[in-house]
Amino acid sequence: MSVIYIVVPLALLVVGVAVAAFVWAAHRGQFDDLDTPAVRMLHDDDDREPPAAP
Repeated sequence: MSVIYIVVPLALLVVGVAVAAFVWAAHRGQFDDLDTPAVRMLHDDDDREPPAAP
């Protein structure tokens, strides 16, 4: 039995899973805003109140 009969269906299965994961993530809005997470760390958090003392 040739290895090609095992490798090709396995590769197609892996590609199918990857495409399904991408479509699922795109459908859920994972790629809607690509700019805000990159600059979120630059914003100051000074406007938040300090935690209450126990």
